[in-house]
Amino acid sequence: MNSSFDKNTIIGFVLLFVLFIAFFWYSNKSQQFAMQQEKRKQDSIARIEALKAKPTDLAAAHLDSLKRDSTSRVSTAGNFTSAALGTEQLVSVENKLMKVTFTNKGGKVKYVDLKNYHTKDGGYVRLGGDNDNLSYNINTSNNSAAANDQLFFTASAVQQNTDGSQQISFSLKDSSGKAVVHQYTIRPDEYMIDWNIHLVGAGQLLTASTLNMQIKQQMIQQERSSQYERRTSNVCFSEGNEFDYISAKNQHKFEKPVQWIAAVQQFFNTAVIAKNSFSGGELQWLRATDTTQVLGDVNASLQLKVPAGNEVNIPMQLYFGPNDYKVLKNEAPGMDKIVNLGRDAYSFVRPINKYVIMPVFDFFTGFVKNLGWAILLLTVFIRLVTSPLTYSSYLSGAKMKVLRPELDGLKKKFGADQQGYAMEQMKLFREAGVNPLGGCIPALLQIPIFFALYSFFNSNIALRGQSFLWSHDLSSYDVIAKLPFSLPLGFGDHISLFTITAVLTSFFISIYNMASTPTQDNPAMKYMPYIFPFMMLFFFNGLPSALTWYYTVSNSLTLLLQFIIQRYIIDHDKILAGIEEKRKSPKAKKSQSKWQERYQQMMESQKKLQELKNKNQNKG
Repeated sequence: MNSSFDKNTIIGFVLLFVLFIAFFWYSNKSQQFAMQQEKRKQDSIARIEALKAKPTDLAAAHLDSLKRDSTSRVSTAGNFTSAALGTEQLVSVENKLMKVTFTNKGGKVKYVDLKNYHTKDGGYVRLGGDNDNLSYNINTSNNSAAANDQLFFTASAVQQNTDGSQQISFSLKDSSGKAVVHQYTIRPDEYMIDWNIHLVGAGQLLTASTLNMQIKQQMIQQERSSQYERRTSNVCFSEGNEFDYISAKNQHKFEKPVQWIAAVQQFFNTAVIAKNSFSGGELQWLRATDTTQVLGDVNASLQLKVPAGNEVNIPMQLYFGPNDYKVLKNEAPGMDKIVNLGRDAYSFVRPINKYVIMPVFDFFTGFVKNLGWAILLLTVFIRLVTSPLTYSSYLSGAKMKVLRPELDGLKKKFGADQQGYAMEQMKLFREAGVNPLGGCIPALLQIPIFFALYSFFNSNIALRGQSFLWSHDLSSYDVIAKLPFSLPLGFGDHISLFTITAVLTSFFISIYNMASTPTQDNPAMKYMPYIFPFMMLFFFNGLPSALTWYYTVSNSLTLLLQFIIQRYIIDHDKILAGIEEKRKSPKAKKSQSKWQERYQQMMESQKKLQELKNKNQNKG
């Protein structure tokens, strides 16, 4: 009967899995066909509308729009009329790490190319662009105001300083002597840009001595999977000199001074730092929900109080660079926490990463250049450190294996009397000196280690673009086959070989452990160890291959250690003799842990209630 049940169950699972894949393949194909049909329809309508419009009408409308825009610019420019109209000009300044491109329109950074990091297409990673903006309003006359990004500044020549830094300035001047100067300083081997805003006539240029800064940043996909990168993107900031962030929420109102704010992607961020702190403001974070390359949009409105005086300097900084812990810890205070080594409910793993995982990994990468082998050495180190606890759990498992014949005999003896069996089982464990929870130690120990490594591998930019075996990028999933459809629960449209090896090794561990533990009468409990590896197949398939490689190595070491310890180190006959000797000891029959006492009391109470219930039923 049991073999028949097992066979039918397996056949059922296989059929369900086949139907599951077929359903999602058909649904995905139908959805794509419907989207293509709708796109053809919209394109046809657009072509018809375009044919209806006369070219002369379009040209006239465009010319009229330009005239209205020019008139509006001149009007809002006030006394800065000469800066109202112009042509955008770009100027680049480089160091060893980045190429910064400035624009005279607004006197600001337009975008930054990071020389040490490349996109999947081979070009430099670019942060910033046309959809990003950093601006503030100035009073251009008594009755008008304009944003600095609507005015054309005059750029200076790039100045080389004796300390190796480079400077460039962008200036605005009106007829009455008021001026706005943006001075940028780029130091060698640094991602941070010093930005000093110098105002002449600050009392007239600003209202109520307050600089109202608007920050608009659009995060664009840099990694292989926009969906996964989108999940790891958020907005980080320092408020009241305390690190904080928003990810699930989409709004935040600042109640305390703000030191910096950063739009953070998986491996890069763009940050604005106020040396004298923003006095307050609000933030909006809109995570994209479509399938485009846009990850999300950050919009912030921040206020900065300016000292009274005719001439004032407002010291700022801009960071365009990697989420590298070693780099960020030397920048503004708290910026190192942008690297997610453990937050919120998982903040307990941050010390593990900071003081154990990171130093050990850096030590191995000091002499092992291939990071895949460094991960293997890190895994061996973790297993060696946890080996004392692991050995005690294996010893407990060996004792359980020795007691298995007696446990099977108790099952036959008590039959359906679960309370009686549980009490006798606890008595047997107590007499033999066996901890039934001893085998749970490795599983419990894996929880903080797994979460620590999950955070570490997800945020470690050193893994980005590093190949190992068949994986082209350890910071992302490996692909051995593409699917014509996408499966849910994080599986995606690909098959990861490292995920398969992690699942198979977990499955082998389940088989090995089931062979050494008492048999389960409950089918759910019997098949539970096999269900977990199957669930892993879905949840691990989209994870970084560094993590699935670690899991594969860790599981392989577990199997090897279990085999060696059980076969060559643990003497089962000696254990059985020790158990028999301990059972004869009077102390063994009396000594109980508090947990065992409570458990036995609970079993006795349940047994008495069951006996009373049976008596009442017999009387009825």
